[in-house]
Amino acid sequence: MSAPAANLSVLVGNHSACIRIVGRANFTLSIDFKALLVGLRQKGYNYFVIELSECLLMDSTFLGVLAGFGLKMSQPEGKVPACPVELRNPNARVTELIENVGVLHLFKVAQGPLSAAESLEACATETTHRSREEITRACLEAHQILMEINPDNVARFKEVTRFLAEDLQKLKDRT
Repeated sequence: MSAPAANLSVLVGNHSACIRIVGRANFTLSIDFKALLVGLRQKGYNYFVIELSECLLMDSTFLGVLAGFGLKMSQPEGKVPACPVELRNPNARVTELIENVGVLHLFKVAQGPLSAAESLEACATETTHRSREEITRACLEAHQILMEINPDNVARFKEVTRFLAEDLQKLKDRT
């Protein structure tokens, strides 16, 4: 029996956004997650809380997207100070996965209920059907990010990235 699809929900405040992940955060969800993060940043949100109390597991593609965003947010941008992404209530397995790929340092990890310092309102999220080429490209980029952030990941993901690059080239050649 397959696990139910994961989903995202968003609450936004004046400058912060809380994204709640329910279910298994995997490669198919990672594309919508990345698009959501980029869109929120473009709208001026600069503090992100990723609520993980109901996130059962993350695959390596999702971890790569999350790590890439964590890296981007941990580096100062012009006059704007760096602001780490907060991972709220990750279970032991998710924390272990993030730690094993060597990217836990990019995040602030916290447990407990969210503090409602500012009023939050629900924001709609969109899920889009993705082509095989788009999914393959996202998987490749996510694994490359994990290898760039932590050289120990090269041995883990070298064959995966080679396979994904070859698959992506085949898909491009068909079009």
